[in-house]
Amino acid sequence: MSSWMNYLTGKRSVANSREKARDAIVDLRQMLIMLEKQEDHLNKKIDAELQKARANATTNKRVATAALRQKKIYESDLDKLAGRRLTLETQVNAIESANMNMETMRAMQEGANVLKSIHGNLDINRVDATMDSIREQMELTNEISDAISNPVGMGTEVDEDELKAELEELEQEQLDERLAGATRAPANRLGTLDAAPSLPAAPAKSAEESEIERELRELQAEMAM
Repeated sequence: MSSWMNYLTGKRSVANSREKARDAIVDLRQMLIMLEKQEDHLNKKIDAELQKARANATTNKRVATAALRQKKIYESDLDKLAGRRLTLETQVNAIESANMNMETMRAMQEGANVLKSIHGNLDINRVDATMDSIREQMELTNEISDAISNPVGMGTEVDEDELKAELEELEQEQLDERLAGATRAPANRLGTLDAAPSLPAAPAKSAEESEIERELRELQAEMAM
C-alpha cells in the first residue's frame, strides 16, 4: 500500500513540476513580449529626438543639445531593457532545458518500471528450464518425424560387403566383354583385306544398243550380196 501511495505522490509531484514549469515559461514569454514592445517604443523616441537635433543643429543649438541629451537617456533605458530581455531569455532557455530533462527522466523511469514489472516473474533458472523443455520437445518431434518417414516392412538389413562384392563382379564382367570385343576386331579387319576385290559387273546392254547392232549386221549382209 505504501508503494502505491509513493507512486501516486510521485505522479502528483511530476504533474505539479510540469505545471509550474509551463506557467513559468508562459510568464517569462509574456514579459519578453512586453520588453520588446518597450524597446520598439524607445527606438521610436530615439529616432524622433535625433530628427529634432538635426533640424535645429544650425538654427537653435539649445534645442538641438536638449534633444541629443534626451536621446542619450532613451538609449540608456534601451540598454537596460536589452539586459533584462537577455536575462529573461536565459531563464526561459534554462527552464525549457530543465523541463526537457525532467520529461526525459520521467519517460526513462517509466520504461524502467515497465521492464521491472515484466521481469518480475522471470529469472534465469526459469528461462533455462523453459529452454530445456523446448529442446526436449524438438528432439521428440524429430524422432516422431523420422519414425513416420520410414516405410513399413523396410527394416531388412543388407550386408554391405556382399553388395560390394556383387558390384565388383558386374564390373569385371563388363571389362571382360570389352576386352573380348577388342580382340575380335583386328581379325575381322585382316580377313577383309586378304579377300580378292570383286570386279564390277558389266553393265547390261540397253534395248537401244541391241537394235543398232541388228541393223548394222543386216546392212553388211546386203553389201556382200
